[in-house]
Amino acid sequence: MRVAVVGAGVIGAAVARELARAGASVTVLDRAASAGGTSASGEGNLLVSDKGPGPELELAQRSLALWAELRESLPQQLGPRFPAIEYEPKGGLVVATTEAGAAGLHAFAERQRSAGVVATPVDGRRLEPDLTPAHTAAMFYPQDAQVQPAIATEALLASARLAGAEVRQGVEVLGPLRRGDRLTGVRTSDGDIGADHVVVAAGPWSAAVAERLGVALPVRPRRGTLLVTTRMRQRIRHKVYDADYVGAVGSDDAALQTSSVVESTAAGTVLIGSSRERRGFDERIEARVLAAIAAKALLLFPFLADVAVMRAYGGFRPFVPDHLPVIGPDPRLPGLWHATGHEGAGIVLSTATGELIADLLTGRSPRVPAGAFAVDRFSNV
Repeated sequence: MRVAVVGAGVIGAAVARELARAGASVTVLDRAASAGGTSASGEGNLLVSDKGPGPELELAQRSLALWAELRESLPQQLGPRFPAIEYEPKGGLVVATTEAGAAGLHAFAERQRSAGVVATPVDGRRLEPDLTPAHTAAMFYPQDAQVQPAIATEALLASARLAGAEVRQGVEVLGPLRRGDRLTGVRTSDGDIGADHVVVAAGPWSAAVAERLGVALPVRPRRGTLLVTTRMRQRIRHKVYDADYVGAVGSDDAALQTSSVVESTAAGTVLIGSSRERRGFDERIEARVLAAIAAKALLLFPFLADVAVMRAYGGFRPFVPDHLPVIGPDPRLPGLWHATGHEGAGIVLSTATGELIADLLTGRSPRVPAGAFAVDRFSNV
């Protein structure tokens, strides 16, 4: 079985690895460099704390189990010369700064516990001594973790190569190869590539790729921006974010929204986010966005007012209107598959997404129910 995977970000890498390990002949195509798009512009979040009960949480829980396995298996497979993926089971601390926020945080955590999420009310300053004393509630999520996203993507691709996959960078998909009503490969800037199946895993660019292959896909870019401080001694020990973050993630509003997400990195810097805004593929980093992000962060950690910002960067997340990824076959064009639309949860959901695509494509019994992620759930598809 020959499979072409379009996109060499973390989703494409996870799909390629699972399929190659299942015995498929896999070719990964990317018009630019691997891990060069959305996967390189995020924080590497492995979160369940921001997900309510439902299909996305189930996918995340399966993914967390797979990431924990990869923490052990990837170093053994790739050897000491390959950089560590910086897996940190640091846990997440969600903080409310208003009474209404505290009530909402406790109610949300109660719903999550019914779905197997560990959420424990804590004294926030016991876990984070520099946290503002003005907070009204704090909830600790020990299952939350983090990886270095670009390195993790490259590790998954390296593992896929060891299983026989080929990764071709600088190759752009231009159109379909078809035999009757079936997709039989892709035309590319480097010639035709035949395949029994084509998996579109191009993140926020998936709609453009799908259109070239002849179908519509409701995936749009959602812009996000992060600040990075200079190096400092570690004063933030967990991933800390305000209770507004869950609402921002689940919002359909195209206008700018910010919520505070603050964490230390292995390099000694502090990452400060986050923003969400739908404005196409506009790459500008704007002072108004940076100011809003910084102001929210100071509400959680006032000491950051005296810390220098080293740089800012941004990227595009693949937004889908119902906030669920699109995973599985496209009934409109046999041979076409999708693995996209994960928005800001692509890192955590990647491993289970790859497994689910491999399960469906090879006829294995899926570990996670696939129905909620089907492309034909949209009325205009």
